[in-house]
Amino acid sequence: MPFEPLNPTKPTQVHFVMSTLRDLAYEAASTYACDPHLSAGTPLALLRVVLTGAMADPNPYPKVDYGHNISSPDVLIIGAGISVLSHLYSFSFEPNPHWTREYPGQEEIQDYLIRIAHKYQLYRHIRFNSSVQEARWDDVKNRWLTVVRRPGGDETGHGDTYSMQSEFLVSAVGQLSIPSYPSIKGLQSFNGNTMHSARWDWSYDLRDKNIGIIGTGATAAQIIPEVSQICKKLVVFQRTPAWVMPRHDGPISRTRQELYRIPWIRRRYRASVMDFRESTFDAAFDPSSTKHELVSSISRQHMLNQLPSPDSAPLREKLTPHYPFSCKRIIVSDDYYPALNQSNVVLETESIDEVIPTGVRMKDGTMHDVDVLILATGFRTTDFLYPMKIHGTNGSCLEDAWAQGASAYLGITVPGFPNFGMLYGPNTNLAYNSLILQIEAQSLYINRLISAVLGAKRRGMTLQLQPRAEVLKGYNEEVQSRLARSTFADPNCTSWFKDQHGRITTTWCGSAIQYQERTNSVDWTDFEISGTAAEEYRNAAPTRWKRVVEETQISDKMATLCGLGMLGIGAAALYAGRIFLYRI
Repeated sequence: MPFEPLNPTKPTQVHFVMSTLRDLAYEAASTYACDPHLSAGTPLALLRVVLTGAMADPNPYPKVDYGHNISSPDVLIIGAGISVLSHLYSFSFEPNPHWTREYPGQEEIQDYLIRIAHKYQLYRHIRFNSSVQEARWDDVKNRWLTVVRRPGGDETGHGDTYSMQSEFLVSAVGQLSIPSYPSIKGLQSFNGNTMHSARWDWSYDLRDKNIGIIGTGATAAQIIPEVSQICKKLVVFQRTPAWVMPRHDGPISRTRQELYRIPWIRRRYRASVMDFRESTFDAAFDPSSTKHELVSSISRQHMLNQLPSPDSAPLREKLTPHYPFSCKRIIVSDDYYPALNQSNVVLETESIDEVIPTGVRMKDGTMHDVDVLILATGFRTTDFLYPMKIHGTNGSCLEDAWAQGASAYLGITVPGFPNFGMLYGPNTNLAYNSLILQIEAQSLYINRLISAVLGAKRRGMTLQLQPRAEVLKGYNEEVQSRLARSTFADPNCTSWFKDQHGRITTTWCGSAIQYQERTNSVDWTDFEISGTAAEEYRNAAPTRWKRVVEETQISDKMATLCGLGMLGIGAAALYAGRIFLYRI
């Protein structure tokens, strides 16, 4: 079926449920509502899927009146940045030649998103400070009813909750949105300040304080170098050491920024970054590959380069992982090891016994008195869509359907939940490449489903789409079979990739390109289709579209020849122009 743009005259066609992405320094639990899309989620995911519809129709959504500035997030994580080079950590359709660093900080990424929001006039489609409580499918009306809470609503005179109806519901809450708090005896008894890394207390002054930070994952690795510079003492409580790779961050010169304004040079550089990232798939995924041993040795050498002194040998021992490279999230940092080697920083590897009012007591009896505890303990990654309640056909609850582990067809759709799709859903995380690649592929797929549902409605018909249970079963068995052979499945390794049953429910089982190819068409036979428009889709051929090609298409030699050719043509044109003027 053809792709039909969204209709701007129908105000409640689709809801987006969305929450913010930690790496973008937005408040992880803030929720946004966009009419006809309701969002509780990541700005990147929201912008991409909305723009997919917007680019098909220049005015796809009606204006909403409620909202305030996207440039005022509730939480900024101190030191937050990204682990993917900036030119790949941006939309393919909206490149930014003016990134100032190879790995920009949260402020620059936020500015990039704000520019996009202004350029495409997305503010009028977003409702800020709105949290989705539940969404329920109506089997009679064949619509979603979504209940939204607006903090402080009573003060505005508009009430603190309201509901919206829609033909389609999209979740973009992702996997890194709800903080995970550690279960440590006595934590509530601590008399000092306690803050989770995703719920930062900016009113608290860390200068000259004794600080304890629990956790040594990717977030902690960003916080530690920052707070160690201003605190009196920092105690880092490490349960498991992490593999660390060099970042090689640095400024991008003005000359390079100007060169990246030339489209083919910018595309070529982005493709080279994509090629490199895809080349690391075997290293991250296959523990038996030669690349896996290579990157492990690079990581070990990185530690030795940054902690070369014989006096650092005990610290190096504490920081050496005893599990396979990449079975946990890899830290990419140039300042993590040096920060831990400072005189005011203590790396504590003994197990925590309990938190007491004045600090932390270890199992061996060691006491650490601290003024503030920072909980860099990550997110509830496998509790997808928590704490929202999503109810499908016959009142079925998504939480119950996922009691033994979350799964979704292509990480996007779920049986029993018609006209529902997800961005960054189960088994779509990438451990080695830019997540934006996944989000773009998913948004294109979801918009084809939306197009079918709303296209049927415009023709005075109805259409409900949900994946067939046997299709999801076969797909999930394939995914889990491949993941069982991966580094992530190592039994000696616990990580946020696994749920409480030890099942990997977060991470994709292939390369980014493989996922793009898997999601660049909708095979209607994969779906259980109902409604008055069902027959035309049951018999329809698959709907296909060209995937977003990011990798290199031509060789370096050919690219150089093309570039020289273009320069030659330009020079010839300038010369011809001068001759023409001379003759005049």
